Amino acid sequence: MDLVTIWFVVIGVFWIGYFILDGFDLGVGMLLPVIGRNDTDRRVMINSIGPVWDGNEVWLIVAGAATFAAFPLWYATMFSGFYLALFVIVVALILRGLSFEYRGKHDSVRWRRNWDLAIVVGSAVPAFLFGVAFGNIVGGSPIESINGNAADADSLNFVGSVVDLLNPFALVAGLMTLTVFATHGAIFLALKTSGGVREAARRAALRIGLVAAVVAVVTLLWAQAFSDRVVVTLPVVCGAAVLWLAALVLTMRGRDGWAFMLSAGTILLAVGALFIGLYPNVMVSSIDPAYNLTVFNASSQSYTLTVMTVVAAVMTPLVLLYQGWTYWVFRRRLTAAMIPA
Repeated sequence: MDLVTIWFVVIGVFWIGYFILDGFDLGVGMLLPVIGRNDTDRRVMINSIGPVWDGNEVWLIVAGAATFAAFPLWYATMFSGFYLALFVIVVALILRGLSFEYRGKHDSVRWRRNWDLAIVVGSAVPAFLFGVAFGNIVGGSPIESINGNAADADSLNFVGSVVDLLNPFALVAGLMTLTVFATHGAIFLALKTSGGVREAARRAALRIGLVAAVVAVVTLLWAQAFSDRVVVTLPVVCGAAVLWLAALVLTMRGRDGWAFMLSAGTILLAVGALFIGLYPNVMVSSIDPAYNLTVFNASSQSYTLTVMTVVAAVMTPLVLLYQGWTYWVFRRRLTAAMIPA
């Protein structure tokens, strides 16, 4: 493979890592009022992701930075076209981070209730809008050349509005990420906690997981209509469906570790199928395929990609080792008895 293809794969891996890791803690945040019957239960839920949530968001930063460096035209078109949606995501993530820090700063039921609501909103909004964004990347966005020359990649520009982003496929994709992340978070809680929170998390995972299965099947099968690689992507989608159902069965049987691994595997295959179906495009034009941005007309120069490859080869293993060590240190299950008065 050439460097542009390698970096397309690398960015796909970064997004998969983000959706698997930050996906479960976004799910935990969304489920705060569903599983948390009282303040102690909610503190158990927050503490389950407390040591790792900010580290998980590093994958989002790396994915964005890698896109900026490797495919500047992709970055420019996506961030200009999706500006308002991405701004809302950033605000929601900031609000979520503040909520974790400030929730316990004042001994007031109303104070904690308001910050709990902020955690829910700050988790649900990104979970939904990331799906909407990917729905527009895969399904197509209004992109055309400002000078009428499709061969001039620098002239390709997003010409739509926010309303254009809220198309049926993108909204269904948003519902998919919302429900999948909520289920993924519930399965993580079942793995990370004991007692009442664990039992409530298992019940939530089964209920929401069945809804997520239906929405995900609809979304991923619909996505095949935009792909020229159905022969490759359809088996991957079927594999994702099998893993998801197996994860729900294992959750029902109390095999939380295996259930979480299969849930993560489902996200890997589902997002992988979207990237495989997208290649060689990085953004599809809904106006004319001639205006598609591809890995070849949107990439940086070879020297830039070479330097990035060397840096990534050195730094990525270190990040993985550090993050793996963090999860190992905080591997113990949490219970309500561990929460001080």
